[in-house]
Amino acid sequence: MFSEPDKEILDRRGTIVKHLTSLVSSDGLIADRDECRAYETDALAAYRKMPLAVVLPTSTDEVSAVLKFCHDNGVKVVPRGAGTSLAGGAIPTEDAVVLGLSRMSRVLEINYDDRFIRVEAGVTNLSITSAVSDRGFFYAPDPSSQLACTIGGNIANNSGGAHCLKYGVTTNNILGVRLVLIDGTILDLGGNSLDSGGLDLLGVVVGSEGQLGIVTEATVRILRSAEAARPVLFGFPSSDGAGNTVAEIIAAGIIPVAIEYMDKAAIEICEAFSKAGYPLDAEALLIIEVEGSKAEMDAMLDRIISIARANGVQTVRESKSAIETAAIWKGRKSAFGATGRVADYLCMDGTVPTGKLAYVLSQIGEIVKRYGLRVANVFHAGDGNMHPLILYNANDPAEQSKAEAAGNDILKLCVEVGGCLTGEHGVGIEKRDLMRCQFSEADLSQQLRLRAAFDSKWLLNTDKVFPFDCRNQM
Repeated sequence: MFSEPDKEILDRRGTIVKHLTSLVSSDGLIADRDECRAYETDALAAYRKMPLAVVLPTSTDEVSAVLKFCHDNGVKVVPRGAGTSLAGGAIPTEDAVVLGLSRMSRVLEINYDDRFIRVEAGVTNLSITSAVSDRGFFYAPDPSSQLACTIGGNIANNSGGAHCLKYGVTTNNILGVRLVLIDGTILDLGGNSLDSGGLDLLGVVVGSEGQLGIVTEATVRILRSAEAARPVLFGFPSSDGAGNTVAEIIAAGIIPVAIEYMDKAAIEICEAFSKAGYPLDAEALLIIEVEGSKAEMDAMLDRIISIARANGVQTVRESKSAIETAAIWKGRKSAFGATGRVADYLCMDGTVPTGKLAYVLSQIGEIVKRYGLRVANVFHAGDGNMHPLILYNANDPAEQSKAEAAGNDILKLCVEVGGCLTGEHGVGIEKRDLMRCQFSEADLSQQLRLRAAFDSKWLLNTDKVFPFDCRNQM
C-alpha cells in the first residue's frame, strides 16, 4: 500500500527536524515518536505509518516557509485536516512530514451583502454555518463528519453530504482559495463571486486531494436559510421499491433538499443507537426532505408520496416538530458511528446513475454474500452516491482481505453501470489501484501532466490517487 521510504531522508531526520523547528512557533513541531502516533493514520485505521515529524503552522506564511524548505530538501509532505478521511488520504509515509492545519481555525471575514464568508482551512464545516446562522444563513455542504471535518479537507476531497442534491457539493460552494505550492509560492485563486476571470484553476484544485498545493484559506458562499424544512420517512418492503422511487422522483424533475437511503441492516443499527422511530419492519428506508413555504412543501410532498405509493411504500411519516426532525437526522448522521459499535467496517464511496440504484443494491448484497460477510447500506440516494458499509473483524487478517476484495468488486460494479469510483471521499490509498478501471492510460497521463505542473518533484501526498507504476511513465 505504501512506497519504500527514502533512506537518505530518514538518515537526515535530526537535521530536518532542527530546521523545521525554526520555521514555526515554539510548540508547532512534534518530533517525539509517541506524540507522532496520533498522526499515523486517519479514519481508514486499518493502515498506519509513523511520520518523519508533524508540523502545525498557525499562518499561511509558516505553511509557505515549511513547504519551501521541504521542496528545497526533497522532503515529502502529507497535508492533514481533521484526519476524518475514509479513503486513507491523510495517512503519512515514514519519510514524510505531516503538515496539519488544525491550528489555522479563524473566521477572517463575513460579508452578508455579497453572501460569502472567508475562513482558514482548519475551521470545521459545521462552524461555518454556526458563524452565520444567527443572521439566517448557512453553508450548504454537510458531510456526516461535519462536526469534526475541516473546510480544507472538504476542498481536498470535494465533500458532499445529505443536502448536496439541491445545493451541490463543495466545488459548487467554493468561491476562492489561498493555495500554497510546494515551492512556497502563495496563490489566490477565484475570489468572492461565483465567476472569476481567467482559467478555472479553482475547479482543478477542489478535489485534488492535497497533491497540487495546500489550501490555507477559503472563501465560501453562504445561503439564506429556507422558510421551513420537513423530512419524511418512507418505509418500503423491498429495496427495489425504494430504488425505483428515487429514480422516478429525479426523472420527474422534482428536487428535494435530500434523499437518503438505508437498508434493513442500517435501519436496525441506527434505530438501536438513536431511537429515532425508524420502521423496523421495513426492508428499505428513505428520508426525503423538502423545504420552502408550507404550500410549496405540501405540493412537492403530494407528488413524492404519490410516486412512493406507486412503488409499494408501506410507511409514510412526516415530521411534525423540530424534535422529530432532529431525531430523524440524528439517526442518519450518526450511521457511521452507530455501525462502529456493532463491527469494524469499510465504507465504500462509489457513485451510480439513479436509474441503476435498485440493480446495484441487489448486486452489492450478492457480492458481499460471496465473501461470507455482511453489509449495511446507507447513502445519498438523490445523487447516487453509495456508501455500503462492509462489516468485518479487523483483528482477522483474512476477513480484512475479504472485505477489501468485496469493496473492490463493488467499486468496479459502480464503474460498469456508468458511475465512478468516488463521490466525496476521494481516492486516497483505498481506490488508488482501481484507477485504471475508470480511466484510460491517456486519461491518467493527462492527469499526471497536470499534477507535474504543480509538483514536478512528486513531494505532495505522494502515495495517493495514482498507481505506483504511473510515475514511471512521466
